[in-house]
Amino acid sequence: MQGIAAVTAVSALLLSGCGNSGEGKEGQPAEIVIGSSDPVPNLTPGRQTNAFGFAMSVFSPLTFVDKDGKLSFVAAKSVESDDQKNWTVTLRDGWTFHDGSPVTAEDYVDSWNTVAYGPNAFENSGQLSEIEGYADLNPKKGQPKTKEMDGLKVKDDQTFTVELDRADSQFPIQLSQAQTAFFPMPQSAFDDLEAYGKSPIGNGPFKVTTGWTQGEPVVAEAYDEYAGKRPTVSALTWVPYSDNLTAYNDALAGNVDVQRLPATRMNQVSDDFDKDHIFSFGGPAISYLSTPFWDKRFDDKRVRQAISMAIDRDTINEKVYGGLNRSATAWTPSIMPGNPDGICGEYCKYDPEAAATLLKEAGGFEGQLTLNFPGGAGHDDLYNAVANYLNQNLGIDTVAKPSVGWAEFTEDRNNEKLDGPFFARWGALYPSQQSTLRAFFSDAPNCTNCGGPPSAEVEKAINVADSSGNNSDAAYADVQKTIAEDFPVIPMFEESYNFVTSDKITDLPTSAVGEPQLADIVLGD
Repeated sequence: MQGIAAVTAVSALLLSGCGNSGEGKEGQPAEIVIGSSDPVPNLTPGRQTNAFGFAMSVFSPLTFVDKDGKLSFVAAKSVESDDQKNWTVTLRDGWTFHDGSPVTAEDYVDSWNTVAYGPNAFENSGQLSEIEGYADLNPKKGQPKTKEMDGLKVKDDQTFTVELDRADSQFPIQLSQAQTAFFPMPQSAFDDLEAYGKSPIGNGPFKVTTGWTQGEPVVAEAYDEYAGKRPTVSALTWVPYSDNLTAYNDALAGNVDVQRLPATRMNQVSDDFDKDHIFSFGGPAISYLSTPFWDKRFDDKRVRQAISMAIDRDTINEKVYGGLNRSATAWTPSIMPGNPDGICGEYCKYDPEAAATLLKEAGGFEGQLTLNFPGGAGHDDLYNAVANYLNQNLGIDTVAKPSVGWAEFTEDRNNEKLDGPFFARWGALYPSQQSTLRAFFSDAPNCTNCGGPPSAEVEKAINVADSSGNNSDAAYADVQKTIAEDFPVIPMFEESYNFVTSDKITDLPTSAVGEPQLADIVLGD
């Protein structure tokens, strides 16, 4: 989990016994403590945007994609279609929610409609946007006239059908572990969604026993009636911290068992922790340097390409990220099936002389160039390094400018007020090139203004790839060929997802989305 609530300190009472190895109460597997720092005021799966460790522990998905990209079924018995547009989902028998009620097809349909209903303003609503009738629940003007999507139909207790607005071969993958809008909620949730968000009832391996209260830990214990694979630990406790660095220091002291590695400690983690307790996963995330398409100084793609060639990604990776990330060579990360590694070609390789020549051919650059990024997120070293490269190699007066915080940065980006290249990234929620390409480069991107101006050619190529079935990997690679022709944004780094653990843990399994599988933690003797 990436956060519960922010506090300035954690008392010794909260952490008593947290660093002990061995078993929990009465011979049960050990309890595990996870440090968290990002505020998450609502734990409803359709609303949270960073508490993935929590959501994937309290809920179980319909499908699962392992770290090798293999799709399997969890709560679903099957997900089938003859045309990639009309899908039938059949549930496994014997699954129950933590309140003891059976998990039914009606629960899924009601949950998806609730998340998709515009007036509810669920943050993850867009994950359901391909379902026929989603637009009716989210009209451009006025209130929706219905609360149900036409594309969802209950056939019986264990079966429901889903009609999409277009053919999409990736739908079974979209139902996997991190697409939390697809998780089911019990009927009791709909009576009081606000209360449910404080102490959600799921269908997963862990049952919430101490819900969310400002500044307090959240506890979830192994659910005895869980129909899936039994977890290896008896309980999980998410302890809130003011920031990741404070939590990291408590992990170093042995008081936290699992902690995400702060960017500011990537260079020194090997000095702080034994290598057996440092876990670095190839993540489905990629960062970019976006250029403001509303600024005519960047209209010529050779300007964008020259900026890209003037940046020494490999050196930045070593100096800033301790070599844990990877220089990007495509517009989606290499962990994606069929990713066209290297498609960026010469423009993602460090070549200062060629960069300077290309910029000269484009007519040069007038005025100061400002690199914009959200302040307080640990990006200062990166953007200062990029500014230095552009100063030295292109002769452009470049400055790195942090915002006051994320809210200011987002507002200025969305209102097209940024006066230079800016921070952008996408962390995919399922292992398909589609996730990044649709979110970043389609005509209705989830990341407003991140991927440049809408492109009809790219949109058409994405639609073709969506319906290409077994050839989808190659088809999405073709989308990137189209993107490469215009070079709208500059690929920077494929991100790794990094964690440190206590001596209690000997292995931290992961999946295709780079998030630890907390239910499968391997404990020491």
